[in-house]
Amino acid sequence: MRTLYVGDVHGCAAELSLLLERAAADRVVLVGDLFTKGPDPLGVWRLVREVDAECVLGNHDDFVLRRWSKRSPPEVVRALRELAPEIKPWLEGLPLMIREEGRIVIHAGVHPLDGPDGTSREQATRMRRWPDDKNLDNPFWYDAGWAGPEVVIFGHDAARGLVRREREGRLVALGLDTGCVYGGKLTGWIAEEDQLLQIPAARVYRPVR
Repeated sequence: MRTLYVGDVHGCAAELSLLLERAAADRVVLVGDLFTKGPDPLGVWRLVREVDAECVLGNHDDFVLRRWSKRSPPEVVRALRELAPEIKPWLEGLPLMIREEGRIVIHAGVHPLDGPDGTSREQATRMRRWPDDKNLDNPFWYDAGWAGPEVVIFGHDAARGLVRREREGRLVALGLDTGCVYGGKLTGWIAEEDQLLQIPAARVYRPVR
């Protein structure tokens, strides 16, 4: 079994295609934020269906849902609504986290003290620092007491790039958002081999503010 966990795709279908080809995984799990910002959201959707990828809900996926029925939605939402209406019920069915033996997949992070059972929807989809992002002196959630025993696989924080935290020799947090849409890389992790795979972005699709 080869399980590929993939960081924030953000519409970068060409890079996702190359990553899937290189990984040749039996199972694909995405950490959310699939369609917005990048050049080819419909291409991402095609690949998701082709490999029957699993996914957790990201804050930008939640954004798509909240804007879906608006009279004047953003361009990406309008395109998805017109050309792939089946995306809406698929997004509505996504879990906030996938919990499996030894691993938790979530978009943003888990409550560092109360763990996954104490994690709110807001924290699961938007958290970076603990207890909040209002103070830049606050630690990131994975440095604020989280010690596993599960490894949390997450995204949501391209500014930090690849994040790897170990406690007592055990991997407990792995952040895979390496900013492909901003001209960085699309990162995947083969869990069974503890192997990182990266595809450089073909270009800068969204300049960093």
